[in-house]
Amino acid sequence: MLHSIRLSVEEKVDILVVGAGSAGCCAALAAAQNGRYSVMLIERYGFPGGSSTQMLDTFYGFFTPGETPRKIVGGWPDQVVDALDAVGAVFLRPNTYGAGTGVNYNPERLKAIWDLLLARQGVRYRLHTTLIDVVGENEGYSCIVWSKAGFGKISARRVIDASGDADFSHLAGFGYEVAGEKEPAQSMTTTFRMSNVDLGVYEQAGGKKMLMQRMNEAVAAGRHALPRKEGSAHEMNARKCISTVAVKVAGFSGLEADALTSAEIEGRRQAFVYEKFFQQEVPGYEAADIIGLSHQIGVRETRRVYGQSRLTKEDCMSATIGADSILLCGAPIEDHRATPGGGTETHWEYIPGTGIYGVPYGCIVPEGSATAWVVGRCFSATHDAHASCRSMAQTMSMGQAAGFAASQSLELDESAAQLSVRSLRNTLYENGAVLEIPVSVADISRGGWANNKH
Repeated sequence: MLHSIRLSVEEKVDILVVGAGSAGCCAALAAAQNGRYSVMLIERYGFPGGSSTQMLDTFYGFFTPGETPRKIVGGWPDQVVDALDAVGAVFLRPNTYGAGTGVNYNPERLKAIWDLLLARQGVRYRLHTTLIDVVGENEGYSCIVWSKAGFGKISARRVIDASGDADFSHLAGFGYEVAGEKEPAQSMTTTFRMSNVDLGVYEQAGGKKMLMQRMNEAVAAGRHALPRKEGSAHEMNARKCISTVAVKVAGFSGLEADALTSAEIEGRRQAFVYEKFFQQEVPGYEAADIIGLSHQIGVRETRRVYGQSRLTKEDCMSATIGADSILLCGAPIEDHRATPGGGTETHWEYIPGTGIYGVPYGCIVPEGSATAWVVGRCFSATHDAHASCRSMAQTMSMGQAAGFAASQSLELDESAAQLSVRSLRNTLYENGAVLEIPVSVADISRGGWANNKH
């Protein structure tokens, strides 16, 4: 079919990153860092950040959970938070909802921060551009894209798939598992924000402990048909505003337009069920209103690529760090699953022992790949392991590793599968990545934000 498409633009780049979510942005930043190779980043929406700006406002995974958190992520992810901190758009939420310390930020400001960092690194950055087909070449790929200008072709020597749904990997013919084929796929979430919340009254009434109690009471008494009796409602980087992760939409595919349409509609419906609950049941919310819904419904998992290595639950629970590790994770398994009664709750399992495990390099290399990597929520992992390692601090770390790997691959003429992981680890270490268990937060804190609690 490609021969019949009229191409408006044909370009050549050394490294193409597909998808400007937090993983893709960090991949582009790392790939462009040494200035030796041309790097292009394409994104289908009109702004960068993916989940980090479309629906969320907190980075998880920088710190291990518990009373004595340790900071286990560094490098480009730190530089992103540093930039937010420089404009006063970040604070820490200690040990939130069992997931550990969250780095809360202003998502609108983060869009501009991503723009700024990408411009500084000289990344060729193109929004409103959608990947529609892939053709393998002798060295690299031809990627067919669509924008308002029409169809175009981008020839790339190396490609990093940060599309979230593994769109590049799917079109390039790499193998993958579709969420839901073996275990039920995690539910989706429409996040929403409310303004005019009296946070002082809310905290005096008991805060999140009180909120969970009120949810259970409202459902038990039949006053509000909440889809589940738990969820996060937390202070934002905006005065008198809160952000939520409460809506739960289960049973829909994130890869089919009709299913996604139904999921979007259901997510919006649930959001306003929650709004009424907050207004009527939660102290401090009496005069609050929804002021925004997530740009799209949040999809936790769709395609998970089969990689040269595959992260499993056993790997996570072993709490070991191998010599081929490219990042650390201490996040618990946080599985947003459907319950037999039709509701959706969250299943938690914490990492034992040190509470930290390493993620092998092979998890970001599609099986059989010579010139492509995969990062973000479509990386190579089983359902349970994915439910632990999908936090944005970890996906940013994957992007960072893939960006440096792509540059190294070109510089040393190495294939993705045969790349020297020792050299890659040296590069990561030299650029601030955390590859060994730190003693405490103070060991590797940058600037002041690592102690900037709100």
